[in-house]
Amino acid sequence: MSDAVRETGVAGAEAPVLQRLSTLDRLLPVWIVAAMAAGLLLGRLVPGLDDALSAVEIGNVSLPIAIGLVLMMYPVLAKVRYSELDRVTGDRTLMVASVVLNWLVGPALMFALAWLLLPGQPEYRTGLIIVGLARCIAMVLIWNDLSCGDREAAVVLVAINSVFQILAFAALGWFYLQVLPGWLGLSTTSTDFSVWAIAGSVLVFLGIPLLAGFLTRTLGERAQGRDWYEGRFLPRIGPVALYGLLFTIVMLFALQGGAITSRPWDVARIAVPLLAYFALMFGGSFLLGRRLQLGYAKTATLAFTAAGNNFELAIAVAIGTFGVTSGQALAGVVGPLIEVPVLVALVHVALAARRRWFPAEEVLR
Repeated sequence: MSDAVRETGVAGAEAPVLQRLSTLDRLLPVWIVAAMAAGLLLGRLVPGLDDALSAVEIGNVSLPIAIGLVLMMYPVLAKVRYSELDRVTGDRTLMVASVVLNWLVGPALMFALAWLLLPGQPEYRTGLIIVGLARCIAMVLIWNDLSCGDREAAVVLVAINSVFQILAFAALGWFYLQVLPGWLGLSTTSTDFSVWAIAGSVLVFLGIPLLAGFLTRTLGERAQGRDWYEGRFLPRIGPVALYGLLFTIVMLFALQGGAITSRPWDVARIAVPLLAYFALMFGGSFLLGRRLQLGYAKTATLAFTAAGNNFELAIAVAIGTFGVTSGQALAGVVGPLIEVPVLVALVHVALAARRRWFPAEEVLR
């Protein structure tokens, strides 16, 4: 996504939040709805589109959609400052709190909400659980800047989430989709689910862009320096992630058109547990940061990194594992449609909490 966000401070915090987002980011829900509509129209006007898209496949994913998924991830991972991973040891309280919230609390909460609110919808339930496992590594940098959070801490936590997703995503998917339901006496999520299918999807659609992003930053900074890389190169490639996301959504809805138009309330049903998840994760994380006396900036960073999700990866894994026309893929697409306006609203909540609970820090910024 584009990260053309103005520098924050007291003056920036007082400006309307939406005005500090780039046009691309400000209108992201509009672009997503437009992509959905374009996909539905394309599916009706082009007969045999599914056969054409399946002519060349990477695993179970058609080549055009696979390209779109990789394009979603690459600019995001090119933004991460990999060289600063070791800086996290400077604040172990923040690191431990973030790891616990992101990799223990978040997935468990989404699992509970999915089973509680979508008991008769196994495909959508699975899609939401996958969303809960995909921890935010992209848009969180924007929400963090808008809320005057700690920028360097956010970058470090994003880098940690990137590494954890490579190492732990498939194992956690196996645990939450097969093992835990069995322990609780619930039906397994999918009879044809394979942990290796998720591992393969993560390796392709996160591993390849992660390697490309790491090499791009390393070689770019070595050749031209960090100022050039972050000030000139990243703004040029940033919109590519949005274009990849929108292209994938168009293709997804072109193939899902019939199912979507026949079940218009399904999107609303998927949205309910997502709304509950964002509210509980953000509120709980913010209160925890305050209790740990992290200060406002790190508390806001902790809350946004815990509440946000990597919907690009969730969509990629759902498509790669269950297919482009699956309910799991649809649930992944609903994620950014709900997340963007909700987290913009939570930026306002964070700034209001700063004025009330951290007045001394507000004066200092």
